[in-house]
Amino acid sequence: MKIWVPMDSAAKALGADEVVAAIHAEARARGLDVEIARNGTRGMIWLEPLVEVETDAGRVGYGPMTPGEVSAIFDGGSSLGLVEELDWMMRQTRLTFQRCGVIDPLSLVQYEAHGGLAGLRRAIDMSQDDLIDEVKLSGLRGRGGAGFPTGIKWDTVRLAHADRKYIVCNADEGDSGTFADRMIMEGDPFCLIEGMSIAGIGCGAVQGYVYLRSEYPDAIAVMRRAIELAREAGILGENVLGSGHAFDMEVRVGAGAYVCGEETSLLNSLEGKRGVVRAKPPLPALEGAFGKPTVVNNVISLATVPVIFEKGAEHYADFGLGRSKGTIPLQIAGNVARGGLFETAFGMPLGEIVNDLGGGTASGRPVKAVQVGGPLGAYLGTSQFDLPFGYEEFSGQDALIGHAGLVVFDDSADMLGMARFAMEFCAVESCGKCTPCRIGAVRGVETLDRIRAGDGAAVELLTDLCDTMESGSLCALGGFTPYPVMSALKLFPEEFGAVREAAE
Repeated sequence: MKIWVPMDSAAKALGADEVVAAIHAEARARGLDVEIARNGTRGMIWLEPLVEVETDAGRVGYGPMTPGEVSAIFDGGSSLGLVEELDWMMRQTRLTFQRCGVIDPLSLVQYEAHGGLAGLRRAIDMSQDDLIDEVKLSGLRGRGGAGFPTGIKWDTVRLAHADRKYIVCNADEGDSGTFADRMIMEGDPFCLIEGMSIAGIGCGAVQGYVYLRSEYPDAIAVMRRAIELAREAGILGENVLGSGHAFDMEVRVGAGAYVCGEETSLLNSLEGKRGVVRAKPPLPALEGAFGKPTVVNNVISLATVPVIFEKGAEHYADFGLGRSKGTIPLQIAGNVARGGLFETAFGMPLGEIVNDLGGGTASGRPVKAVQVGGPLGAYLGTSQFDLPFGYEEFSGQDALIGHAGLVVFDDSADMLGMARFAMEFCAVESCGKCTPCRIGAVRGVETLDRIRAGDGAAVELLTDLCDTMESGSLCALGGFTPYPVMSALKLFPEEFGAVREAAE
């Protein structure tokens, strides 16, 4: 009897290790021989710990499982049915996450059996020109938030003249409501290694770094072990899969500063310096890590590369909406009934994501707003729920997709308080290098506090500043923080004015 129990951080936080101990104890008491395999999460966090039992028909799920309920696994108790046939799984387009929750994350045999290394083997036989053209043709854009075309970034590094080049993976996943990077690293680490190897071959880089936040100890451990196994198997090193190409990589751990999610701050931290932003130009693609040309890509961007080379650029580009090609891992969190990761093609309406996939709020109260793109992303109201999930579609609404994290709020949320939180967050987390963040965020907190205290002039000041932001002029509020502040004020003006009127 083979039973799968996730070793993913989310599942462990919800008691997966305790469930494993209970299964062992129950099997011993019954005199049964049980093999327990550890996998990544399938992304259905509301069902974790999700226990899967292998049967002739497929893997049958039980969850959310508790130690006191494990007897149901052995007694044929009520199950969720075949996991692959659950509505959440059936409706997805799983490309990047095709192996997450399916395989043992540290088994190269299982990785290859499910399509792994096919992309790298194809890339090895291509010229650098053809390899990078394949990435361009796929339409892949940065999944870390900016949405910059990946192929163009790679080509810039390829064409740069230098004695050494680097591939840097930005795994400093600091936005609220995001966990896709961690889920890949803990559930399918060889996918990221393969993607970075392809990038190294295409750009002429021989060294890669995964910059990981210290708050992810499980991801750090899994990635480091996977790199060791890949090196032992010849996937990394002086002769990648016998191709003559050299590429190796290592994990560097940051101290947990939000600003190090910005690529130049990350590079400073990676080099052992203080994590503050660098002036641009020069771009990291020309002078990045240690002053050399450097590709800096998000985890999901790099982890998507293998499937592009496995199935072909045109296959990947067939999914999506407009210039938003391929799939996006939606991370649904906050006050939501069904939180988790759902990979789908760009274009799904926001309301379908929140109300259908997410099941509305966990509290049962009406949805009030959803913040997309992390703590500095805009709030979107129910009147905007027809908005398709795409880069240009969101930017047209003064919003951003960011890392595709969605945080849901019900009608009890204090939007003035949420706007202040975003502003204070920026003031606290700012590295202080740029004037708008260093000074503007602090002044912004003061302005919102004045509004809370009933200062009518402060409301007018905030409105004028947001109008300035909309006109494209220099933002005096600090960094990206106008997005949550401006959207909260626009969607719920009565909450800003009501406070002032009550005080008067």
